[in-house]
Amino acid sequence: MFTGQIKPFAKKIWLSSPTMHGEEIKYVTEAYETNWMSTVGANINEVEKLATEKIGCKYAVALSCGTAALHLCMRLVGIKSGVKVACSDMTFDATVNPVSYEGGMQIFVDTERDTWNMDPAALEKAFAIYPDIKVVVVANLYGTPGKMDEIKAICQKHNVILIEDAAESLGATYKGQQTGTFGKYNAISFNGNKIITGSSGGMLMTDDEEAMLRARKWSTQARDAAPWYQHEELGYNYRMSNVIAGVVRGQWPHLEEHIAQKRAIYERYKEGFKDLPVSMNPYDEKNSVPNFWLSCLLIDEKAMCKQVRSESEACYIPEHGKSCPTEILEVLGKMNAEGRPIWKPMHMQPIYRMNPFVTRVGNGRNHSDAYVGNIGNATDVGADIFARGLCLPSDNKITAEEQSKIIEVVRECFA
Repeated sequence: MFTGQIKPFAKKIWLSSPTMHGEEIKYVTEAYETNWMSTVGANINEVEKLATEKIGCKYAVALSCGTAALHLCMRLVGIKSGVKVACSDMTFDATVNPVSYEGGMQIFVDTERDTWNMDPAALEKAFAIYPDIKVVVVANLYGTPGKMDEIKAICQKHNVILIEDAAESLGATYKGQQTGTFGKYNAISFNGNKIITGSSGGMLMTDDEEAMLRARKWSTQARDAAPWYQHEELGYNYRMSNVIAGVVRGQWPHLEEHIAQKRAIYERYKEGFKDLPVSMNPYDEKNSVPNFWLSCLLIDEKAMCKQVRSESEACYIPEHGKSCPTEILEVLGKMNAEGRPIWKPMHMQPIYRMNPFVTRVGNGRNHSDAYVGNIGNATDVGADIFARGLCLPSDNKITAEEQSKIIEVVRECFA
């Protein structure tokens, strides 16, 4: 329970804001001065080249956002009305919404505790219950790779296509392999809060040349090679702007620098909280190197004070020696620092609460191991992490002194 006085920071401490370096304006100005302000130009060509070189896929299609990339992935795998798609449950809804764009049905797969990503055991159970699943969409939460070998092996066993949402994990590796390469089709993001940014923008990555050409065509309204505007299929206005690409181009050389800064933030939090009844968002230290995009905190179950959440509000009862995400986020807000709750799992979202949801153990819902609706309990790992977890201020411009103050105040919440 926090009982101390709070002196707010003079300037806002953000969760994760863009960090500009100077090269960005050079390439934006170049686009302006050469009049290449649309969806063609040298900046677009260069960021596609940089992405393939860094990530390792043969082909890249620069797009307006990561969601557009995921939508085109759905088009490439042929999602249609009623097609079942197994999806990460604890993620941002942009991971799963594109399934709905094409009329598919999400089967949400619960989270595992080792990395907070899709649980391979629950995925295997999903296939046992829904053998007609055609596609798996897996996200790497908060920049941490999931158990990609196990997930990929399950997909191969059932002869389904894997799509990797690496929007949060650019630069992270699993067994030395860059995320954004494990699926047949993959997506990354340059949204304003990502590890590097264009203010917006995203990328579809693949080793399939034909798929790359189709996605590129679809992204420019599917215009045919004719002397007039002719269209034989549905397209979209999804191509990345050459101006946005200029920002991404200027950011790209600083990717590793940003990752190092994010890792230092994670390690300072971990050290600062080491004797508290909390833990940091976990990762497989033997096999993976996250990009540490966001540092997150999970409160031990016995150290939680009473907390209740509705669809849009939360309240708690202060208790000595205990705290909860609602209290800590409230205190951070008073400090002029931005924290956020963990992603609310998709099966708990009003829009998706009637979709099937599969956990690794039975809990009384449909088919014993799959269930429909929202009944949080201890076997629902995603709901448990959502209840006890929060995202800490992780901006790579935060100073050690500012972070020390945040650590001190969080510690006081458990005094």
